[in-house]
Amino acid sequence: MHTEKDAENIKTENVEAKTKATLTNIEYEILFKEKSQFDLLNFCADVAKNMGLADEEIPSVVKALTNENRPSVIYLHNAECTGCSEALLRSSSPYIDQIIFDAISLDYHETLMAASGDGAESLLEKAVNNPNGFICLVEGSIPVDFHGTIGGHTMYENCARILPKANIVIAVGTCSAYGGIQTARPNPTGSKGISECFSNLKAPVINLAGCPPNPLNLMGVIVALLQNKDIELDTKGRPKMFYGKTVHMLCERLPHFKAKRFALSFDSEEARLGYCLHKLGCKGPKTFNNCPSALFNSVNWPVKAGHPCVGCSEPDFWDTFTPFYGKN
Repeated sequence: MHTEKDAENIKTENVEAKTKATLTNIEYEILFKEKSQFDLLNFCADVAKNMGLADEEIPSVVKALTNENRPSVIYLHNAECTGCSEALLRSSSPYIDQIIFDAISLDYHETLMAASGDGAESLLEKAVNNPNGFICLVEGSIPVDFHGTIGGHTMYENCARILPKANIVIAVGTCSAYGGIQTARPNPTGSKGISECFSNLKAPVINLAGCPPNPLNLMGVIVALLQNKDIELDTKGRPKMFYGKTVHMLCERLPHFKAKRFALSFDSEEARLGYCLHKLGCKGPKTFNNCPSALFNSVNWPVKAGHPCVGCSEPDFWDTFTPFYGKN
């Protein structure tokens, strides 16, 4: 009888064989040089699956993420809790160091970088002036009435100077995409999402909504960009490959909803049996995201853990979806 570990090893061997047949010897050695420590191949398989790609396309994902010419990435922070960065830090397939050292060149990130002060500012300027351009990731909404400052410049000034120079702009999280909790009434700082604040950027803005978004979705977008693929966006600027279906449609509790089996309280027997959380306030039917299929660290997501979806990947969810608990 095969154990779960045996099945995982068989999966790895099958994918490895397919991949080896399409890579050069150098690419293959780069990929597997630290296989005992990291499992980049399985990560690429997870990214491909999350993007809706067939197994035959996994080698192209591997090539994109092991290219020696890694894209320069600038990661800006504005008004936020740093939860999106925390989700990325907690990624275990692969770990954060493999992402920033092997897949991309993370040249500026205020939370992760060792440099500070003038040293950090000089690194930012060097990255902005990269002759090959850069991808700009932005976390947090942009306050325009009551300014937060970084390096002596307001968050608005930093974005106004840097975003127009980017090859592509990715809004990481609902705060940067739509404003998030900072824009909830009464919005004392006048915070806005990127597209609302800067409507004339030459680079398209890709909204990876969520509080936080799944790191797999971020890596999927980066892979698609490295492959020069067109990324189809919905009307709210989100990639359809990750936000094309509602949480409700993908939820493992959907059969309970269809059978009208609902949990009426969190401490009920029905809740313990995994019944639908719709009557406890779940916003899954109104929320577009792939949380049930992508999972966080391939392990869990809120509804599976017993908490209703709060609709965090939708604009203005703090105002339109509250109170989060109670009947819909």
